[in-house]
Order: sequence, then structure tokens, then C-alpha cells
Amino acid sequence: MSEKKMSNFAHITKAHPCFNEKIHDKVGRMHIPIAPNCNIQCGFCTRKLNDTEKRPGVSSCIMTIDEALEHIRKTTSQMPINVVGVAGPGDSLCNEDTLKLFNRVKEEFPDLILCMSTNGLLVPDYADEIAQAGVKTVTITINAVDVDIGAQIYDDIYYHGKLYHGKEGCKILLENQLKGISMLSERGVVVKVNSVLIPGVNDKHIKQIAKVVRSKGASIMNVLPLIPLNKFKDLEKPGCGMLSTVRQEVEEYIPIFRACTQCRADAFGIPGQKEQDFSLELVPNSHY
Repeated sequence: MSEKKMSNFAHITKAHPCFNEKIHDKVGRMHIPIAPNCNIQCGFCTRKLNDTEKRPGVSSCIMTIDEALEHIRKTTSQMPINVVGVAGPGDSLCNEDTLKLFNRVKEEFPDLILCMSTNGLLVPDYADEIAQAGVKTVTITINAVDVDIGAQIYDDIYYHGKLYHGKEGCKILLENQLKGISMLSERGVVVKVNSVLIPGVNDKHIKQIAKVVRSKGASIMNVLPLIPLNKFKDLEKPGCGMLSTVRQEVEEYIPIFRACTQCRADAFGIPGQKEQDFSLELVPNSHY
């Protein structure tokens, strides 16, 4: 790791609750639900608009940029917030408002850490814009570095105006994900990789993901237990033993984050403690 990258990572780990387990329950962050569209259909994902489910891919509403900025102003005046991120409920880079919002936040709130989550398909297209917008951390969800395994997880991939299926689509996705890690790392952006642990599908493969993404420049990894939905709805959620074993295997190659609470796309506050979800009632004209 270069000296510049080490400095960036050290700064992030001191202040970002999703990179440092010691401050995870002490520091606030905001997820802005401004990205409803997605270019991939993952086998475990079901995006919804509601006030009840506590998981990724769900929010109470979709905000406009102006609504998001007002939400940030109000929230930062009421509680300590270190991080503003976009984590859906779709894919951040599949929605042009994401980078527009970051540019506005950078101007008005220069002390906040800007963070985004993405499936990585479009990172090579937007790496320069991501860095220029002041985004300090990008989380890329990578569930396989083998197209045979990936084809079991991803159903459809829509890329540059064309719909791909199976191994053909997974090959494009994987190439862009790995290229994206390298490009962001070269631009001083700290990259975290999320992997969803799917029993019987990629549970024996995640350590290989760790080895590959580390070689491309990722700084930290997060292994998430499957939430059984969509075509994986009949699988059992991985138990603590399997999750612990896989995390130990990953840690042989890359630092691992263990405190993730798998938040909604509109959660804000202190993760797992004083956090709240944005109320649909506050934005009566919300759309999805």
C-alpha cells in the first residue's frame, strides 16, 4: 500500500463507522435514498419502498437532490454525522443524481466524508468523476471472481444499452469490478469490498475473492450473511459458525470488518443504536 493510500485509509478508519468496529456504535452516518434504478438483477435482491423492512435495497422514499440536501442540513444540526453515503435502494452509479448530489454536498459540507456503494459495473466509466466529486470511500459488492459461480448469482446485467445473461454478463461485470478497484485506488479513493455469503453457492469461494480484490487495491472487506429472498428465498441464512469461518479465511488476505448491520438505503444516525429511517410522510410526492 502506497504512503498516500495508507494515509487516506487511516483517516477513513478514524471517522467512518463502516470501516472501524471501535467507532461503529459511536459515530453517525446518513444513507441518502436517491438512487432507485439498478442495472443488475441479483438472485438475492428484492428492492422495495416501505417503512418496515430493515435491510439493504429498501427505503421509505426516493429523494430529489434538494430534498436530500435539506435532510442533511436538518440531520447534521440535530446529531453528530461524519458520513453521507448513497447506498441505493438501486445502484448508485445507475442514477445520475448520485454524483450531482455529492458535488453539492462537497460544496456545502466540506467536512463530511462522502461514501457510496455500487455493484461496480459502471465504476470504470465514472472513476474520474467519483474522485472529482470528493467521494472518499467506495464499497463494491463482489460475490464471485469465477464466472461459473457468478452465473448462479446474477440473472441479468444491463450494460451500455444491452441486456446480458449468464456467464457473458458475469464476465463483463467481473472485469469492470476489478478494473474499477484499481482505478479508484489509483485515484486515492479507499475501496471496501462487500461479499454476500450464500451457502452452497459461494461459501467456499469468498477467500478467493479476498485474495483477488486485495491484489487489485482493495483496503478492507465485509462478508455479509445472505438474507434469503428472491430465488434464494428457500436457502437458510448462514449460521454464525459458517460466517466466522469464512471471515477468518478472508482475514488471511485482507482486513475484515465484522460489525455491519446491513442497513436500509435511508438509514441515518448511529448504526444499530440511535439510527432512524427516513419517513415516507416527510416526502409526500416520493416516487420509485
